[in-house]
Amino acid sequence: MKYSCLNPIANVGLDIFSDKHVKVENVNEADAILVRSAAMHDMEFSSNLKAIARAGAGVNNIPLEKCAEHGIVVFNTPGANANGVKELVIAGLMLASRDIIGGVNWVQTIKEEPGIAKAVEKGKGKFAGKEIKGKKLGVIGLGAIGVLVANAANRLGMKVYGYDPFISVDSAWNLSRDVVHVKTREEIYKDCDYITLHTPLIENSDPNVNTKEMINEETISKMKDGVIILNFARDLLVCDNDIEAALKSGKVAKYVTDFPNDKTAKMDGVIAIPHLGASTEESEDNCAMMAVKQLIDFIENGNIKNSVNYPNCDAGVCMTDGRIAICHRNIPNMLAQFAGAFSSMNVNILDMVSKSRGDYAYTVLDIENHTNEEIAAKIAAIKGVLKVRIVK
Repeated sequence: MKYSCLNPIANVGLDIFSDKHVKVENVNEADAILVRSAAMHDMEFSSNLKAIARAGAGVNNIPLEKCAEHGIVVFNTPGANANGVKELVIAGLMLASRDIIGGVNWVQTIKEEPGIAKAVEKGKGKFAGKEIKGKKLGVIGLGAIGVLVANAANRLGMKVYGYDPFISVDSAWNLSRDVVHVKTREEIYKDCDYITLHTPLIENSDPNVNTKEMINEETISKMKDGVIILNFARDLLVCDNDIEAALKSGKVAKYVTDFPNDKTAKMDGVIAIPHLGASTEESEDNCAMMAVKQLIDFIENGNIKNSVNYPNCDAGVCMTDGRIAICHRNIPNMLAQFAGAFSSMNVNILDMVSKSRGDYAYTVLDIENHTNEEIAAKIAAIKGVLKVRIVK
């Protein structure tokens, strides 16, 4: 297996590779790519490339549909940086509730003056704030990060409301029983003093599914006066023009974002953090280790875990003569065609796992009487198949 890194990847992750895994500088030689933030949309992918692993959760820098079309499985590492983001969200709550930044900056302006202690006692009142204990926090999106934020805020004495129509079983099990699970975003808009966003960016005609600019003039109008909004998920979840107007009117007291842009960085009332959510040593290490382990399991066993463009599929470790992995379109009669192709070559299928996701599907077949890659070539000739490879 040859792999290439488009960004620096933590050594604790790369050390998981063994002698049979070779790092190459020429990306066109690579079977797999490790990436963090490098832009890949304009890249031409070699026919050698089988997988891309993003050491992080966001995959906006990767052309997912293009990769799916070429049978390239894209992985991310959800939850690996969750604790780092959670801690920054809690810091954001504190920074927005009490004018800590203003106070610290003010001290720097008077630090050379004699008798600074007296000046501090006299002037500190203009930086007074409020406590978060007893306040209502709405968490929109109860994935790996949202659940941690909800639980931490609950332990700090906040009244926490959570919304996620697609909450996973694991998230539901991990969510504190004290968190109130509401059925609509409107309940959070109406009732909460603080609102924190933890959803992916989804463009959809259904307003209950769409998240692009979900915080806008209409939704802000439903919120409490003086609400505080925190965005540590995606920049485009919030309409910049509408949040600016709401800050000027006082409808929104503070907007905390981890994604400064040309507009928000200049707004009064915005606390702009330079995308530090996952910028901890622990997060980078966890993401690197998870990304490498997922690549190795895919290349060596054909298993998919945490893919964003193909279905998860676990066939375990191959214990038979051979295993073939097939990335293909999710169209009728594909499995019958695979079985027919093997039957014509007198190859027996011992086990099969097939999963689908949207327009694409993934099938793993354990076989006996396995000879050579002529089998893969025959399967690849079937209409609709994107990529076939011998795993073992």
